[in-house]
Amino acid sequence: MTLQECYAAIGGDYEEVLGRLRSERLIQKFVLKFLNDPSYSLLVETMAAQQYDEAFRAAHTIKGVCQNLAFTTLYQSSSALSEALRNGFTPEAPALARQVGADYQMTADAIRAYQEGLG
Repeated sequence: MTLQECYAAIGGDYEEVLGRLRSERLIQKFVLKFLNDPSYSLLVETMAAQQYDEAFRAAHTIKGVCQNLAFTTLYQSSSALSEALRNGFTPEAPALARQVGADYQMTADAIRAYQEGLG
């Protein structure tokens, strides 16, 4: 799988991130670092513990990282969750968190598949 194919698999915008970072090597570096970012685990933990201020921060961090890397699908769901949690718990937050979870899993799986292809 190429980096462009990885972006296609996750609903990302490769051309946008290439325009921003200007180098496939740099994009690859940050895409692979995404797997080590603790923000998603923090989101899961804080949602389960009903610590919505911390969950907001985690969702907001995910949103920012995804915006910078042009991970469009995960950016959109984490943005919606971030807005839902901005002022504390809202009834739609659990469903939005589940969507972030599905989008995160899809993104992480595609990145891992890309990483495995690097040998």
